[in-house]
Amino acid sequence: MRDFHLPGRSATFATNGMCATSHPLAAKTAIDILERGGTAMDAAIAGAVLLGLCEPQMTGIGGDCFVLFSRPGDQTIHALNGSGRAAAAASAAALRAKGHATVPLHSADAVTIPGAVDAFCQLSADHGRLGLDALLAPAIRYAEDGVPVAPRVAFDWPTAGKALQGHGLRHFMPSGIPPKAGQMFYAPGQAEVLRRIARDGRAAFYEGEVAEDIVATLRALGGPHTAADFAAQRCDYTTPVSGHYKGANLVEHPPNGQGATAILLLNILSHFDIAGMEPFGAARTHIEAEATKLAYDARTRFIADPEHMTKLDYMLAPDTAAKLAALIDPKRAMPAAKPLTEAVHRDTIYITVVDRDRMVVSLIYSIFHGFGSGIASEKFGVLLQNRGAGFTLEEGHPNELAGGKRPMHTIIPGMLTEGGRVTMPFGVMGGSFQSTGHARMVSNLRDFGMDVQSAIDAPRAFADPAGLKLERGYAPEVAQRLTDMGHTILSLPEPIGGAQAIYLHDSGVLEGGSDARKDGCALGY
Repeated sequence: MRDFHLPGRSATFATNGMCATSHPLAAKTAIDILERGGTAMDAAIAGAVLLGLCEPQMTGIGGDCFVLFSRPGDQTIHALNGSGRAAAAASAAALRAKGHATVPLHSADAVTIPGAVDAFCQLSADHGRLGLDALLAPAIRYAEDGVPVAPRVAFDWPTAGKALQGHGLRHFMPSGIPPKAGQMFYAPGQAEVLRRIARDGRAAFYEGEVAEDIVATLRALGGPHTAADFAAQRCDYTTPVSGHYKGANLVEHPPNGQGATAILLLNILSHFDIAGMEPFGAARTHIEAEATKLAYDARTRFIADPEHMTKLDYMLAPDTAAKLAALIDPKRAMPAAKPLTEAVHRDTIYITVVDRDRMVVSLIYSIFHGFGSGIASEKFGVLLQNRGAGFTLEEGHPNELAGGKRPMHTIIPGMLTEGGRVTMPFGVMGGSFQSTGHARMVSNLRDFGMDVQSAIDAPRAFADPAGLKLERGYAPEVAQRLTDMGHTILSLPEPIGGAQAIYLHDSGVLEGGSDARKDGCALGY
């Protein structure tokens, strides 16, 4: 139990349904959908689409998503890959010939086909009850009437807004000045796109005038995209991967997401007495940092489009974790892992919903960097992701950029099961941190017995290639001890990511936690 003398927030408890996400308007919208009889999938879609307006620097209909979910009365967890592919004519060799060592972040070459709209349409048809017109109505209204800019969004906008260019500036920062908290953000062009999707489904986005607007914008900037690339976009149902840790089973989306990295990290940590360490002391932070370096090195080498990845079983094998754990010196830091040639980002949005029938949804949705590529379509203002910057240009690498291929993704939804029962959908945002964030969340729960909200609130550390990032929640003496062990400590202007979770108790009570590092909340009814 938290100390009520100190600032903080309580967990949210309810029985009929719950949503936890990073903006209160999206959480309220999801609950409204549940109260109208919608499924958890309906509510998650409605909330996620609205988050593209509430947090436009983080996500939007020009981005991708990944989803884990379980159906009512069934503890099987299913996965849907809503990530897009590179244009058919995309070529790593062509970019290398132009002198590029990496995919340029804010170029048309970094834009992969947006996958989220197709995924939302498919999930609505297969697992929804209310229909797209009902699910998109709240976002259409807010796009037209405006959304007050929330404090964390206002904090991010000046930095992220530097990526905006051309039509992106006109649609997202027309005055050239980042909005302050409480100012209104409008997106009338996106309202029209959403109206068309509500009426005509996925074809309204991937064919016809909207797709033509996007393709024309990209081709004017030298992009290889065609109308055929957009018409061909399809999501895929796939099979999750999982790993055990101290009585819990961590379920992750398979590649091209980095979820396998979180499982490998926990497998490495299982070789150490983490529970016998101080939760926010130097020893635990050091071991976690070293395990992160090793797990992320594997990620950099192996994770790619599933059709091109051959080392998934190797990453998940217990023997692999045992060999890596043996490389860790409990008293001395090893060199940082090889830096990614692929670009990485800070943040995204995540939403989780549980309904009355106990459908459980864990959904993550992103445009990669702040404001993505910075490129928006001329007429409708569809802001486009730069997920293509997640490819490497290294010749022969499994994650090498190629036409029709999906890049390695950092965004990952998570779920826990215990005793064969789904107990916690959760997500930990923060770009590359997400795999470490998932492992730390599970460790907070299983090693230290924290409740959901406490596990979210706990200070975070991350072994970035540039050094060990420490939030301000760590004591100065811990930072000094880590420095003495050979870590380069990095202080941060912003916190590390954000998290949302819902715990399903045996009693039928739902317990929601939401990260104060964001603007959101957990709401139930």
